[in-house]
Amino acid sequence: RALRLAGGRSRCEGRVELEQEGTWGTVCDDGWDILDADVVCRQLRCGHAMRAPGNASFGRGHGPILRDEVGCKGHERDLWECPAALEHDCSHKEDAGVVCSEHQEWRLSGGRDGCAGRVEVFFRGTWSTVCNSTWYETEATVLCRTLGCGDALQRPSFGHTLPGKMVYLCGSLQPSLAQCRWTFNKSAPCYQSWAAGVICNGTGS
Repeated sequence: RALRLAGGRSRCEGRVELEQEGTWGTVCDDGWDILDADVVCRQLRCGHAMRAPGNASFGRGHGPILRDEVGCKGHERDLWECPAALEHDCSHKEDAGVVCSEHQEWRLSGGRDGCAGRVEVFFRGTWSTVCNSTWYETEATVLCRTLGCGDALQRPSFGHTLPGKMVYLCGSLQPSLAQCRWTFNKSAPCYQSWAAGVICNGTGS
């Protein structure tokens, strides 16, 4: 009954893939909607569904197409409990995907290119800034590497102008900031902080 998301920018977004008898396969987007996506997000502990894109938005999968015409009501504990057609007339260009509320993605804005500027995080449907109270070399390096921008050179400060504030604390070089400890919209760690920025040693495309 394993389930995963593939082809996204975090473990909480991507193409829906199920495992059946040791083989991973995909879900057809016929009848795929936000109720189905919601069950997937809950099963993965990724919050709730923000979007339920079809048409192989996260690339075409491989292997069998294991579900078609999925019809979750929204209360199911996992995707296998939802009614679905076992026969299908789909190809992988119709692979279903989800974007969950706990998905995080990052960008640098206001710098000379995509590898420099103020750190902004998309989380729970909105762009927010990051507090520099715990923005050290490790956190900055994790982000630079995630963005394909090499390592961190400098950590300039900016003003907070977006509605939300995120704090990251990485004990070590994690694959992404989402795997570090983080808190969202808690005032204490952000008290009197500036918005974090970074200049990475690579250049953005």
